[in-house]
Amino acid sequence: MTYLRYSDDVERPAADEQEAIDGIVRGMTQESKTVAEREGHTVRASHAKSTACVVGELRVAGDLPSELAQGLFARAGTHPVAVRFAQGPGERLGDRVSTHRGMSIKVFDVEGERLPGHGAATQDFVLASGTTFPAGTAQGFLRQAKKIGAATPLPEGVKSAASAVARGYNRALEAVGLPPSPTADFYGHPFTHPLAEHYFSQAPLRWGDHVAKLCVTPVSAAQGELVDWRLDPAADEDGFRHAATDYFAAHDAVFAIKAQLWTDAERQPIEDASVDWSQDESPYRTVATLVLPTQASYGAERVRFFDEVMTFRPAHALAAHRPLGSVMRARLQVYAALSQYRHGANGIAEADVGSVEAIPA
Repeated sequence: MTYLRYSDDVERPAADEQEAIDGIVRGMTQESKTVAEREGHTVRASHAKSTACVVGELRVAGDLPSELAQGLFARAGTHPVAVRFAQGPGERLGDRVSTHRGMSIKVFDVEGERLPGHGAATQDFVLASGTTFPAGTAQGFLRQAKKIGAATPLPEGVKSAASAVARGYNRALEAVGLPPSPTADFYGHPFTHPLAEHYFSQAPLRWGDHVAKLCVTPVSAAQGELVDWRLDPAADEDGFRHAATDYFAAHDAVFAIKAQLWTDAERQPIEDASVDWSQDESPYRTVATLVLPTQASYGAERVRFFDEVMTFRPAHALAAHRPLGSVMRARLQVYAALSQYRHGANGIAEADVGSVEAIPA
């Protein structure tokens, strides 16, 4: 198998990309203001409702082939991590509005050249359920943001109904042997256990000499037993959080970190994150293990620190793992702008946390 090489010219920004990014920032800032007026507090403009806030270790394998042994993964070693699991919407809705899920990982004690403006010795990976980002470019991201912004003022019952319709649409597709719609899954994800989910970078990033997408896959036996678990939202509107809390009270969570290397510039475009890279052409291959031990996953002080103080961004990265493509370039600016707005509105200083010891026990 031939793995394509990274070069500075693998990205090809569209002429109107910055205009689209500016529009995303304006629209999502307005969305945050709308939610703040209702909730009395400014929350994240996406993935606002946390499910679990935990710490653990990232264990990098020591026998990786050269194409995988790149950047953070170039040498065997163990790194402390902080991980935040969350629901997709930029508002804290009841769990009957089950949309895409998020998993953000902050790896500490990371050596190497970092992206400009990133001071801490950390590497963030911001992941979500679904192999692709349905709005594949900054322009598509803007169209999606406008739809979400228009829906933000609507009652929660309307959002729950829309989420149910999206889930029903995908069940109908699967019933006739068709693959699920990534867009429908984005708005109406099944009521699955957050620790049985697979999480993806969705868009590519530099992988040292190469380019890759990431996948984080549950591998422990206890997580395997959760595959058929389904939330009854009528019984518990915060059921995903309670399910995660119950799990971490008794079990470790273990995930394989996997990389899918870039092999075909035509069928695996850098600039369109809506295109799924075929695993037949380039499979996901394990590069590390993420171990999250038994712990209290929703302690008040820790959750406040994760939700209100700490930031997770694609821009918190080594140069060897620079985010790539239109959606990622948008995220580099959007995350920073929205975090600055949110922290300013709440009067809380944001922190590019550089040590796991800074996190409350």
